[in-house]
Amino acid sequence: MGVSLKDIAERAGVSLATVSNVVNGYRPVGERTRQRVQQAIDELGYTPNLGARHLRRGRTGLIALAIPELNNPYFAELAEIAIREAAGLGYTLVMENTAADREAELLLLDGSHRHTIDGLIFSPVRIGRDEVLARSADTPLVLIGEGVYDVPHDHIAIDNVAASHAAIQHLVAIGRRRIAFIGAAPGADRQSAHLRMRGYREALAAAGLPFRPQLVARTDEFGRLDGRRAMRDLLALGEPPDAVFGYNDLIGIGALRALAEAGCRVPEDVAVIGIDDIEEGRFSTPTLTTIAPDKEEIGRLAVRRLVARIEGAEVAAPLTVQTPFRLVRRESTGTPGA
Repeated sequence: MGVSLKDIAERAGVSLATVSNVVNGYRPVGERTRQRVQQAIDELGYTPNLGARHLRRGRTGLIALAIPELNNPYFAELAEIAIREAAGLGYTLVMENTAADREAELLLLDGSHRHTIDGLIFSPVRIGRDEVLARSADTPLVLIGEGVYDVPHDHIAIDNVAASHAAIQHLVAIGRRRIAFIGAAPGADRQSAHLRMRGYREALAAAGLPFRPQLVARTDEFGRLDGRRAMRDLLALGEPPDAVFGYNDLIGIGALRALAEAGCRVPEDVAVIGIDDIEEGRFSTPTLTTIAPDKEEIGRLAVRRLVARIEGAEVAAPLTVQTPFRLVRRESTGTPGA
């Protein structure tokens, strides 16, 4: 037989209601009493039945993380952080892959799982502000990434303009003047790509460098193959770039492959920098310089804000949080690092 709350109450010499308040956090309990209850819990080896607790409160104990790409290491690393944080708060996190499909994103947004999940952490790509504002589902929602801004929901992201600016500043500081950007997006719905492009252009202007349209490589997707193809095209120019800023690390790694195939030295001939700080970049040859977002903070904060709203805690009005980032210097820009 398992240990019950009644067993704990008898061991601690308190009422059943007091034990329930300690275990479930319903009402404040005096510190000395709480310590007695906690000691009884430890001595008896009590483990709460989280499933039963959620059911009593009319919840499932499940939250979802919806991402556009399961095979993107950035999202895999972020998911691992969110899963760990959710478990620590007594929730199970389930994954949803939208494959960057508009209909799939709309289905999730409108509550396709409204009876099976308690809340949703969502990284949209193909929908915008109007669709989020028109949402009818009342399931708590936290947005991550750069797809949607200015909506009445918590939103956690990095400052993409500033992050891109930092990448270009670094390339300028090591003497590069013909800096290419791989990953400009043709569609109006790729908000993060447009923001990174804006940071690229602003940083060039701040450094007194001209914007050269021929050094901007547009891609439909943001993977290794896209970076490789775009880098090949850039190398075929009459005046190829002496540095490349990739929309993300996957594009940067693809560019490194194309440069190796062409016999170019990195960073002597062409320096390369990306964004995301995925683990793969630490083991590429050469290792990849990157702008590292604080994935730990993004994952933790997204889960905590969502759970607080699910449980009716007194949280501030919806807010947009821009989490920190840092430049990680590695071999691809001539500065080996971590």
